[in-house]
Amino acid sequence: MSPFELAEPTSLGQALALLDPNDPNVRPIAGGTALMLMMKSGLYVPRRLISLRRVAHGIDRIRNVAGGALEIGAMVRLSALQHAPELRHAAPSIAKTLLTHSNVRVRNVATIGGNLAHADPHMDLPPLLMVLGASVRVAGPNGERTIAVEDLFVSYLETVLAGNELIVALILPPQHGRRATYLKCTARAADDWPALGIAAALAANDGIAGEVRIAIGAATATAMRLRGAEAVLEGNRLDDNSLRQAARAAAAEAPVVADQHGSAAYKRQLVEVYVRRALLSVWGGEAKGDET
Repeated sequence: MSPFELAEPTSLGQALALLDPNDPNVRPIAGGTALMLMMKSGLYVPRRLISLRRVAHGIDRIRNVAGGALEIGAMVRLSALQHAPELRHAAPSIAKTLLTHSNVRVRNVATIGGNLAHADPHMDLPPLLMVLGASVRVAGPNGERTIAVEDLFVSYLETVLAGNELIVALILPPQHGRRATYLKCTARAADDWPALGIAAALAANDGIAGEVRIAIGAATATAMRLRGAEAVLEGNRLDDNSLRQAARAAAAEAPVVADQHGSAAYKRQLVEVYVRRALLSVWGGEAKGDET
């Protein structure tokens, strides 16, 4: 790797002051699991890295906040998130998804803020967080703003964050009976990079679907909601026919891309199969009385 400056600020304000919005070779580093691989391969050559390790105090906690929401500090490590009792109560689908997110060595180092800021479409959490209605709290020189996770990603490895902004927390709203699941298709091991990731959430009232959310990752250039497919199911009776219609709509809507995991045609077929499976999973979850 090429030489670079490593700054270690001790406060969030100091970290923000060290960022340069006009220099792409100045970046923050949290867990660094993805960034270090990019540096070792020569894909990214930094001039300055700003370590958030000593800034972690205050943004490395999980707490309940007003309105029943859960606030997860950006420096919370994925392994801590996986085992947090607060999360298992609020959104057990996240804890379940983290079981096969990369491997335990990565989860012990990677942070939730870094995971989202990296914007890799192959990550498991963004589609799931989208259907759960999560948002991020972002700090910058002009104060803080809140961004829905579904609005965070622009393109491959690109977010709406300015070069002098940092994610400080993930906000998970109360689900109020809505159930969610995340399914992925991998070519090899369960914790391998997925060829497709599908998340789905809904609430059912007397067999009628409401608050339907469907999101896709891995097979597209960025994680995104499939709003057309959601509209097909929203307000309609949950049955095999309506789920199949929503799955077909998702396959037609998703802007899938071909890569080493398969052709676009193959991935469209995967989308239809996995959307139906995900919807069946959350629909069945209602009958069993728990979230999948």
